[in-house]
Amino acid sequence: MGAGLVSYTGHVSPGSGPAVRELPALTITKQSVGGEFDNNAYLLRCTTTGTQLLIDAANDADVLLALTGSDLATVVTTHAHGDHWGALAEVVSATGAESIAHRDDAAELPVVTRTVVDGDTITVGEVTLEVIHLVGHTPGSIALLYQDPAGIAHLWTGDSLFPGGVGNTRGNRAAFDSLITDVETKLFTRLPDTTWFYPGHGDDSTLGAERPSLLEWRTRGW
Repeated sequence: MGAGLVSYTGHVSPGSGPAVRELPALTITKQSVGGEFDNNAYLLRCTTTGTQLLIDAANDADVLLALTGSDLATVVTTHAHGDHWGALAEVVSATGAESIAHRDDAAELPVVTRTVVDGDTITVGEVTLEVIHLVGHTPGSIALLYQDPAGIAHLWTGDSLFPGGVGNTRGNRAAFDSLITDVETKLFTRLPDTTWFYPGHGDDSTLGAERPSLLEWRTRGW
């Protein structure tokens, strides 16, 4: 069983408290942020320095600021759909946090202070996250990868990968083909089955649990 998994299930719901996972170097707090789409927001905290990073300032600034406090260094937006950045401007204004997004989605966001591309890194104190560009759900969708030296890999996928399939490409076959290929080659081919992923909505999963369905996903086209 992976480090920090004993009491962490990855399940949260609107109005519930957050789910917290303790790794040796990183604390992961998953919060359901209400609203029409029931988004997940993730607060990462370096256990050595206390530095905090928020993934997706979605919907409700009051909930997110209660979670983060004023000591927030960075907000990363996984993609440009509004349900994932509805509270971004307010959270950045309240905390002075750096706002990071992929350069291909940055123009759609209310505030971006740094853009990234595939292979760039983002730090949370002494922890390093790798940016993985996954084209299809939006042009600038990204995942963030943490290779825990003491355990399994951890992957925040936004709306590019869920338990049961890749993100919605709204019937655009070219966008779907791009997304499923990126997910296969950049995630499933590269990373082991034990990799735990945290999506933008709903429950978590592992690459191993989803790998047998890859051909089915490609064949059905969504």
